[in-house]
Amino acid sequence: MTAQKQGEAPASSKPQPSHVATSARKSWIRRGPVEIVLEQIGKQERKVNEMREDLKKEERELQKLQQAKKVLEAV
Repeated sequence: MTAQKQGEAPASSKPQPSHVATSARKSWIRRGPVEIVLEQIGKQERKVNEMREDLKKEERELQKLQQAKKVLEAV
């Protein structure tokens, strides 16, 4: 027997749909290694671009704080 969480009902008590919408799922297409690598490159490019945008925001915030520091040190 497997342990179940207190709030969960047994798996057998879940109602099973009598029909599954096959049009809602995309058919599985086998991809070659080239497509996989190209997809990984695209994901990495998006991630790097997002990180660059975040870095620009952080640099602007740092610049504001450094200006405030100069004002406080001048006083």
